[in-house]
Amino acid sequence: MIVGSSLTIELGDRALVRDASFVIGAGEKVGLVGRNGTGKSSFVSVLIGDAPPHLRSSGNVRVTGTLGHLPQVPLPEGLGLEPSGFSHVLSSRGLDVLDDALDQARTMMAKDPTEENIGLFSDLEEQYRENGGYEAESVMARLADGLGLRQELLFDDIDSLSGGQRRRVDLIRVLFGSPDIMVLDEPTNHLDLSAKQWLMEELAAFNGSLLLISHDLKLLDRSISKILHLADGRLAEYKGTYTTFLRQSSADQSQRERASVLEEREIKRLSTLADSMRGQTESRARKAKTLDKRVDRLQGQRTEVHKRERKRVFTLPVPRRSGEVPLRAVGLAVHYGDNVVLRAIDFQLVRGDRIVVVGRNGAGKSSLLRCLAGTQVPTGGEVVLGANVVLGYFAQEHEQIDPTRTSLDNLDQSVLTTDAERRALLGSFGLSGKAANQLPPTLSGGERAKLGLAMLAAGQANVLILDEPTNNLDPGSIEAVGRMLSRWPGTMVVVSHDRSFVEALEPTHYLQLPDERADYWREEYLDQVELR
Repeated sequence: MIVGSSLTIELGDRALVRDASFVIGAGEKVGLVGRNGTGKSSFVSVLIGDAPPHLRSSGNVRVTGTLGHLPQVPLPEGLGLEPSGFSHVLSSRGLDVLDDALDQARTMMAKDPTEENIGLFSDLEEQYRENGGYEAESVMARLADGLGLRQELLFDDIDSLSGGQRRRVDLIRVLFGSPDIMVLDEPTNHLDLSAKQWLMEELAAFNGSLLLISHDLKLLDRSISKILHLADGRLAEYKGTYTTFLRQSSADQSQRERASVLEEREIKRLSTLADSMRGQTESRARKAKTLDKRVDRLQGQRTEVHKRERKRVFTLPVPRRSGEVPLRAVGLAVHYGDNVVLRAIDFQLVRGDRIVVVGRNGAGKSSLLRCLAGTQVPTGGEVVLGANVVLGYFAQEHEQIDPTRTSLDNLDQSVLTTDAERRALLGSFGLSGKAANQLPPTLSGGERAKLGLAMLAAGQANVLILDEPTNNLDPGSIEAVGRMLSRWPGTMVVVSHDRSFVEALEPTHYLQLPDERADYWREEYLDQVELR
């Protein structure tokens, strides 16, 4: 279980969490929700004892039992002794270290079978057995099958895996560790429908405590029984699913607003009455003072009314007109050693086209988009840009963002020439105030996504290359991005597994990988959008 008392978390002079007390009991399944940038990932980093140096915290957090954590952003090389996914997964039980020590002990025993060497080998072998080392491959195989990851990919170097494959390996690591407490940050990113369904069942059967950060509303409704809502530095608790929370919080908000209106009326009535008595008889002056005290008491006990979340509106500038054919891919091929990801893709975009690239994880979607954006050199073929084309690229892992420059300095200054203009743009994407001066690594995943979108808005792009633009965004922001892009008159190539977002986009074409087949868009292709 996790118990927190009087917990305050600050970033600069901003309180992300203020004087919060909470309990995540043994066996409880809790969802942590809130808009992007409210501090959910920062809150989790403090709970697990891995807060970055830019955060300050006070108060107490007590964790009882073993803890497994799925971070929103994976560590580049994993946590195992070896760079493979297999070693990364083994590390959750310390089996990677035990396996290495066992190999060394076996070698020493073979060279010099002394009683000491035999005893060391026996002790290590017993620890390996007790930690499930001999069943590790079969357990990993079951988890990989459930999450839709080819088992042989577990033995590849982590750095060679796609974002979706890496997400599955990280999930396998946490589930394989069988901790008492699981803390999962956006676990369904990159998962298809069948993998999501399997994960929901796995989490439902989990006997330990669960803290889940997710914008996947189905997962929150299926897998949790309590909500912790973080907003404006306040942590509030609601019993039930996410749907129950929405009803309760809306009713609570309406009740607070009604109470505040009645309190305001009473304060105004009493103040007016007191004012009418001043300067009259001594008796009426005393009554006025009594009324003033009642007004002061009512003012001190005013019902706190939280701000209602406003509907998000994001906008992109009207693009400069490009040539009739702004982009062509001619025989485009991508190989990674012996692994052929793209063979020879041929397609072209006509001005105003919206092409959605679909295919399972590892099929080459991100590789294709990097080649189109000019950030990766293809193994073969070429990308030909038409007249007056300006590309804008949104990378899945936000590689287009310079982590050493502030949010403000990441914006193109050729169009927005003043700080005030750039701050206004960031604010329109929900990055207001101090966020403008923060370095990207200190932003949440959703805030980094919004910075990437703001960078597109600051440029003059008329062809957008978008790789999972809605990942890590809260539901309101996903809806806003969908509206923004559906109204934008430029040309787009999009990778997304969000069905509702793609539907709102109204695509004109689709490109199927690994078949490398392009066609006009049909509604039936929406089913393939969710395949990963």
